[in-house]
Amino acid sequence: MHGLHRQWGWMVFAIFIAGCSGSGNSGDPVGTSPPPAGTTDSGCTGSCANADSFLSVADVQKLIAQAVNEAQALNQPATIAVVDRVGNVLGVYRMTGARSTVTISSGRGVQGGLENIAIIPSELAAISKAVTGAYLSSEGNAFSTRTASQIVQEHFNPGEFGGPSGPLFGTQFSQFLCSDVINLPAPVLAGLFAPGSNVGVGPKSAPLGLSADPGGFPLYKGGTPVGGVGVVADGNYGLDLNVSDRDRDVDELIATAASFGFGAPLDRRGDRITVDGKTFRYSDVDFADLSRNPAQAPSYASLPASSGAVLNLFAFSDGTIQPGVAFGTPASGIRADSTDYPGLDAFVLVDPQNQPRFAPKAGAEAGGISAIEARELVRAGLAVANHTRAQIRTPFGTQARVGVVVVDTEGSILAFARTRDAPMFGIDVAVQKARSAAFFSSDIAETELAALPDAVYLNADGTPSSTRVDFGDVVDATQTFFAEPNLFASGQGLRAGPYALTPRALGNVSRPFFPDGIRGTANGPLSKPFANWSPFSDGLQFDLVNNQIAQILSAYLAADTTPILELRPEFGNAGCTRNLRLRNGIQIFPGAVPIYRGNDLVGAIGVSGDGIDQDDMVAALGLKNAAATLNTGLRHASPEMRSDRLQPQGVRLRYVQCPQAPFLDSNEQSVCEGL
Repeated sequence: MHGLHRQWGWMVFAIFIAGCSGSGNSGDPVGTSPPPAGTTDSGCTGSCANADSFLSVADVQKLIAQAVNEAQALNQPATIAVVDRVGNVLGVYRMTGARSTVTISSGRGVQGGLENIAIIPSELAAISKAVTGAYLSSEGNAFSTRTASQIVQEHFNPGEFGGPSGPLFGTQFSQFLCSDVINLPAPVLAGLFAPGSNVGVGPKSAPLGLSADPGGFPLYKGGTPVGGVGVVADGNYGLDLNVSDRDRDVDELIATAASFGFGAPLDRRGDRITVDGKTFRYSDVDFADLSRNPAQAPSYASLPASSGAVLNLFAFSDGTIQPGVAFGTPASGIRADSTDYPGLDAFVLVDPQNQPRFAPKAGAEAGGISAIEARELVRAGLAVANHTRAQIRTPFGTQARVGVVVVDTEGSILAFARTRDAPMFGIDVAVQKARSAAFFSSDIAETELAALPDAVYLNADGTPSSTRVDFGDVVDATQTFFAEPNLFASGQGLRAGPYALTPRALGNVSRPFFPDGIRGTANGPLSKPFANWSPFSDGLQFDLVNNQIAQILSAYLAADTTPILELRPEFGNAGCTRNLRLRNGIQIFPGAVPIYRGNDLVGAIGVSGDGIDQDDMVAALGLKNAAATLNTGLRHASPEMRSDRLQPQGVRLRYVQCPQAPFLDSNEQSVCEGL
């Protein structure tokens, strides 16, 4: 089994392939041509994607065959999912004898939320892993599900008690099927959700949200990401609680074998990128750890029928292997802007007719944001991002790549655009951030939260449990925590609450420890006591989407002829939360600020795709610069009403936080002072 360590020839070849990520592409360019193969530096920083940057049917077959080869050597039958860069499922292969379900468990012995649900279809877990690898990665960074595990837990790094929570704490609860931003995979699911739910081209959902379970990797060709692969074999869907050791994870081994010839460039992998002086993890195994040489894997065509089969999956796949779409072309649902954001290398989301999904428009409220203002707010945010030094990309000195969105107080998207190579996950998350800022800064947060139906948790077998969450109790607990009965009362202006709350501030009180990371302290009011907390049950953020996750699982299982749940009326069908202002859920890590006109709350601007301080800065300076250009009365919240004036339990909350010397073309330091 360990004879591979002596096979130096193929091992060097494996590393070479991982570094150069395949040969160059040709065809009509979407970006510039990639460099010649043969170096560990891909040379790509955001412009290598072209019309041939996609996974072919033969590529998908090769990925599956390489995974099957390793799984057979390990005697661990697996479910293998492959998606393209925008999340289209290209094929899900289940080996004979592979587990049909997985159990969700953090390993912390916690009950509630998604913990210990034992009926999760393994194909949904594999798809979520594959989407995560694709969505967290770009030409400037390659992140895996192991990377995701490291950045969503209560400490960063996990196991380092006293450290703050992970920089993307909470991002796992995004990309859901109930989102109105990320597309549904097939029309059959449209009837489950509110009218207007989008079905068609463009970014697709991760059925379980973003995954933190090792065994999901991005896939690259010519230095550009073209998709992701996810593997489930061990029956547990969890995360890595300790990054100080190295695991021999069977899912990760099989996924590594699958990725041979499509591996991330070595200098773009998460283990070459640092945040707060800490290096991200990418994988605990490498090609040299495999039991078989993937270069010698039998062809897909030679696999006997007894090995397994491609699954026909309700709403995801028709049972055949499909080619991916080239990112940046209309077929991907994302293309270069030609109208609204000239000179900014902006990209927009489009519908099947190649028309912008979120072209600038006016808010519905009287006195709200106009279409001209929405366009300028996004334009100003993109302009800031284009000369901001990135946090999570290599090489050092690369510009930040983000998505920028403007919403009104109803949660309606007034404008959205992104820079060329921003990670895909930031599309849904930017909207979550903006909606969270607008909602919790308004005068209706208390009323509308308290009016929501209880969250109904599930038993291990999928039946509704007796555990319910009353959102009115959450509101009461929050007001008590702040010693502020008027926390969500009416402020001085129209639609405005008394305080301007940002996702950074919401995140401060959404951790299992308050202050963040300090063990032995009580939880924030939007979180849970640590004894009941996990990344699969983090408090208000999860509870808001719990019922819709249950509904989706029920519908999927019923269509798969193995009904375990019946559709229950209390689960509802109005977006992820049954509140249209928060229809794709909330987000609790930084990158959004509310927008005011005088004392009136008119909406919010949200940003996601890079480091959290960079996201905060692009949102804050985007609003500042747009307001100066427009001169129409738009502004930041007054200093006296910002969340950094609140000191619950004697601890001051934050409003925004900007990096020092953040610009590529300037030595300017404290750029957010005086906003």
